[in-house]
Amino acid sequence: MRIIMVKKRLADGQPCKKCIQAEEMLTRRGLVTHLDEVVWAEENDETSPGARLAREFRVDVAPFFVVYPQDRDPVLHTNVTTFTKWLTAQRATTTTHSRLERIDPQSLQSLAAELEHAAPEKILKLGLERFGARLGVAFSGAEDVVLIDMAQRLGLPFRVFCLDTGRLHAETYAFIEKVRQHYGLEIETFSPSHERLEPFVREKGLFSFLQDGHQECCSIRKIEPLRRALSDLDAWVTGQRKDQSVTRIDLAVIQADLAQGAARPAELPLVKFNPLANWTGAQVWQYIRDNQVPYNTLHERGFVSIGCEPCTRVTLPGEHERAGRWWWEAATQRECGLHVVGK
Repeated sequence: MRIIMVKKRLADGQPCKKCIQAEEMLTRRGLVTHLDEVVWAEENDETSPGARLAREFRVDVAPFFVVYPQDRDPVLHTNVTTFTKWLTAQRATTTTHSRLERIDPQSLQSLAAELEHAAPEKILKLGLERFGARLGVAFSGAEDVVLIDMAQRLGLPFRVFCLDTGRLHAETYAFIEKVRQHYGLEIETFSPSHERLEPFVREKGLFSFLQDGHQECCSIRKIEPLRRALSDLDAWVTGQRKDQSVTRIDLAVIQADLAQGAARPAELPLVKFNPLANWTGAQVWQYIRDNQVPYNTLHERGFVSIGCEPCTRVTLPGEHERAGRWWWEAATQRECGLHVVGK
């Protein structure tokens, strides 16, 4: 298969703006290296290679992509987003994923011990190589975007999903959109089931968690949507770190998720990668600064760990980074249930 990208060069010698944006998107997705040739359609030269292809395929927009399969007629793509999705899917189906010979929890424990002190990129690459588009990066905060940035640079297929609880800050929704545009990603969004959420709110109101604890609300707004997000995945990636909470000090870089994957057979567990387990918050923010990674603007206002708007407050000087999450509850209870290791 041969793939040609056609870009347009204007009369003043400058490339068209859409062509620049398209090439940047392909570069961020790690897909630009899969183009076999890039040719120009010169505005003042009808004999230029790109201009000839434009006439051949009757195209009057730029950029466009021509795919030449070995045994079929050429295929034309005039939308870069559609082309990106197609090329990502092609890579996912043609990449051979060398699964672990045994993928049971004991095998994963051995692999986790082997990679305990490995660089996050190495751990992430292992997941991408072995699971491809059957792996999803869970996206909500700063650590997750670091992982998205690393995954883009590795240039391997992956998916990204986020949980929209319906109660996020406006700044968080803007952040999600900024990441989508910056990386040219499709972000799969999962919302609470109205069959569970509406009766819950009618019965208990919007702030029952202040009296009853946050677990029931999180179960409806987070846990159930997460299980739907994971239902067609074999693995997922999180931005958890050991130093984030007393509940995470034993976090492994790779583990069998026996909670969210409880319905799966023991020999084929849901695999969870935590590449940043051994990083500190300082390392995360150093990576963000060094690589100009997008971040939630709430961080500039004193928010460190960010969740739903009613359950998140500014962290005060000297407080632990997760002190602003469910602050009315004991520190040992400050997990929503997304990251329970086992049952």
